[in-house]
Amino acid sequence: MSYAIIRNEKLTRVEAQGAYIHNARRSKGHTNKDIDNTRTHLNFYCKKNEQTYIKEFDRIKEEYDLKGHIRSNSIILCEMMITSDNKFFDKIGLEETKRYFRESYEFVCNYKNLGEKYIVSAVVHLDETTPHMHLIYIPVIHTKDKEGNLIDKICARDFWRGRDSYRDLQNEFHKYIISKGFDLERGLPIEETGAKHQKIEELKKITNFENTKKVLENVKLELPEIPNINDIKLIKLNKEKIENEIIKPKDELIQELYHDNITLHRELSKQAKVVNEAEKYQKERDKIIADNKELNSKVKKIESEYKEKSNTLDLKFNSRKKELEKEFEEKNYEMKYEYKSKIHNLEKENNKLHKIIGKFYETIEKFITWICKKFDIGAEDHLIRDFQKETNTFIDPVKQIKHEEREKEWDLER
Repeated sequence: MSYAIIRNEKLTRVEAQGAYIHNARRSKGHTNKDIDNTRTHLNFYCKKNEQTYIKEFDRIKEEYDLKGHIRSNSIILCEMMITSDNKFFDKIGLEETKRYFRESYEFVCNYKNLGEKYIVSAVVHLDETTPHMHLIYIPVIHTKDKEGNLIDKICARDFWRGRDSYRDLQNEFHKYIISKGFDLERGLPIEETGAKHQKIEELKKITNFENTKKVLENVKLELPEIPNINDIKLIKLNKEKIENEIIKPKDELIQELYHDNITLHRELSKQAKVVNEAEKYQKERDKIIADNKELNSKVKKIESEYKEKSNTLDLKFNSRKKELEKEFEEKNYEMKYEYKSKIHNLEKENNKLHKIIGKFYETIEKFITWICKKFDIGAEDHLIRDFQKETNTFIDPVKQIKHEEREKEWDLER
C-alpha cells in the first residue's frame, strides 16, 4: 500500500536561498544526481514565484503589514514536501498525478487558515526519481496585539505549537486527500517511526561514499614486477644495485600499500558506523513492530472482552426490560380496574343525588301548594316571590349559588 507523504521544514534566510536555487533549478551543476535535465521541462507550478524566495518574502511582509520581530537567523519561511511512491504515481498516471498535487496545494492553502496569499511558491518536480512538490510558505498566525487588534504575525513556533503538530498535519492531510478519491495510507511521521531521515547527498557525505570508491579503485593489491632470482646471478653483485633494483622498490610498495590500507580502514570504519547505526535503528524498528503487534493483540483481547460483556449486559438489559414491561402492564391493568370501579361508584352516587334533588324539588312544590291552600294565601308564585324578596334567598338552589357568587364578586369590586 502506498502512503500519503507530507513533511515540513523550517528555513532561515540562508536556507531559503539554497532551497530557491534547488527548487527553481538555478544551479548549472546539480549535486543531486537524480535530476534528469532532459525531463526538467515537465516540471510545473501550482503557484509560481516571480522573484527569489527572499524577495517574495520581503514583498509579502510589506504588502500585508505582517508583524513579528525578524532577526538574521529567524525562521522566515517553511517548506512542505509532498509526495508518495513511484508505484502510486505509475498507477494513477500523469493527469491524476497533477490533480494529486493541485489538491495538496489547496489543502495547504486552507490548513490552519493560512491563506493562499501567504504561499510563496509551489513547484512540482517530475524530473527526479519520484514526483514531489516543494511548497514554500510564510508561517503566519492570525492573532491579536496587546491592544486587542486583529493582526497577522510571522511565527513558525506558534504555527507549529504543540508536540503533536506534525502528527496532526499527517492526520488532516490523509483525511483530506482520501476524500478527494486517492487511495493512500496515512504517512508515518518521523517521531512515530523513530527513523532518522537523511537525503541521499547527505548520506553520501556521512559515508564519504565518493572518496571510498576512489580509494577502492586505486588500492594496489598486486606486487610490482621484480627481477627473477635467476636474473640476479647475471647482475653484478654489488650492494647498490641490489638495493636500488630489488629492495627499494619493494619497500616503497609496502609503504604505499600500508598508507592505502590505513586510508581504506579509515573510510570503511566510517561506513561501519553507518551500518551500526542502521542496525541500531533496525533493532528499534523491529522492537516497535513487536510492541505494536503485542499492543494490537491486547486491543483485540479488550475488544473481545468488551463485546462479551456488552452481549451479557444486553441480555440482562433485555430481560429486565421485559420484566419491567410486564410489571407496567400489570400495574396499568390494576389502576384501570381501580379507576373504573371508582367511576362506577361515583356515577351511582351521582344518579342517587339527582333522584334526591328531583324528589326535593317535587316535595317543595307540593309543600308550597299545600301551604297556600291551607292558609288561603293566594297564588303560589306570589308566595315564592315574597319569600325570595324578604329573605334574599331563591328556592332554586342553582340560582341561589349563582346569586351568592355574584354578590362575592361585587364585594371584591367595592
